[in-house]
Amino acid sequence: MRIAMIGTGYVGLVSGACLADFGHHVACVDKDDSKIQTLRRGEIPIHEPGLHDVVRRNIEEARLTFTADLRDTVAGAEAVFIAVGTPSRRGDGHADLSYVYEAAREIAAALDGFTVVIVKSTVPVGTGDEVDRILKEAAPGKDAVVASNPEFLREGNAVHDFKHPDRIVVGANDARARDVVAEIYRPLSLNRAPIFYTSRRNAELIKYAANAFLATKITFINEIADLCEKVGGDVQEIARGIGLDNRIGSKFLHAGPGFGGSCFPKDIRALIKTAQDYEVPLRILEAVTSVNDTRKRAMARKVAAMFTDGLRGKTIAVLGLSFKPNTDDMREAPSIPLITALQDMGARVRVFDPAGMEQAKAELENVTYGESAYACAEGADALVITTEWEQFRALDLKQLKKIMKRPIIVDLRNIYPFDEISRAGFDYACVGRPPGPRARSGADRRRK
Repeated sequence: MRIAMIGTGYVGLVSGACLADFGHHVACVDKDDSKIQTLRRGEIPIHEPGLHDVVRRNIEEARLTFTADLRDTVAGAEAVFIAVGTPSRRGDGHADLSYVYEAAREIAAALDGFTVVIVKSTVPVGTGDEVDRILKEAAPGKDAVVASNPEFLREGNAVHDFKHPDRIVVGANDARARDVVAEIYRPLSLNRAPIFYTSRRNAELIKYAANAFLATKITFINEIADLCEKVGGDVQEIARGIGLDNRIGSKFLHAGPGFGGSCFPKDIRALIKTAQDYEVPLRILEAVTSVNDTRKRAMARKVAAMFTDGLRGKTIAVLGLSFKPNTDDMREAPSIPLITALQDMGARVRVFDPAGMEQAKAELENVTYGESAYACAEGADALVITTEWEQFRALDLKQLKKIMKRPIIVDLRNIYPFDEISRAGFDYACVGRPPGPRARSGADRRRK
């Protein structure tokens, strides 16, 4: 099948490359000519494990192409995906749909024969109806139908998720659109990936509701972690105990510094705004957003609590900048408000991230970038683990103690066991777990 993918951002590039890997002929369209030239050389502008090999292989086998020519690409396609960005609109938090509607108008001008236009971008309920209206108004008499096919890709695992999905959601009010989408995803039939057919509006809401629910789970366990710290509980044991209930499940029950990234924050804001437009307040999600925003900056107080004399003049090494491992995405990463709060308290901040440092330069000021975790930690008064990269899970604690000014670790991802930290002689703070023999905060030491 010949497919046009409008947009070469995260969703468009991963989706286009994986569809080509299924055997389809996919042309990815973008207005940025320099980006097109970069992609044609097989160079990937994002950090996503496995994506480079998929792109390179399908370019070599002539199934994947990159172009700025939307008109000819759409004219020769049986299916056209809209995979452009829908960032939060400045000022009000609504999803900015200008790129979606611009793409729809350009597609309308290029239609030639029966075409299924599939909205893959994350969009508020009713967006597919508006795309349908634009196509009918701009291209009267042309045979085009609109479907919704939201993505459920985890950054850092996107290639695997596309090829091994839990489900494929298809929102279509026309049987012909369902047939085309079914043919697109037919290669996944061996994986028994269920295709869930529903209306366009339901599909749009499913995407937002899924992200909102997962963000709520994260915020819930973070608040339970705060309670554990006060009453002597262990949030990891709590999460394990409730996660064994198959009505709840164990995923997204890992306490930490809060959620970030390109999806959860903006999608929750957009869902809240949509609900307000319909006079249906979503109080739980409003609380989730508020609690999460406050939590990120509050993590700096956990660092400050390790010192009896405050953070002014101290050097704090921060490991992990991207919002999660295996990506360079810095959008709404918890590291940003954490670092700015540390700076506001007078600390000097050094940072290291295996992939996100170049992206971080646009977000952070007055920080020193280390070449490695150990270079970052050398001479530091405390080490803060913000992102749970695999490289940080087995640090040489003996070496760290030798090179750090003070043996203090603040583990915001709970990746180290107390006995290991204790043997290494570190003072240690984490999230929602009771302190071990040496894992005492500065406040505990002051009381003694």
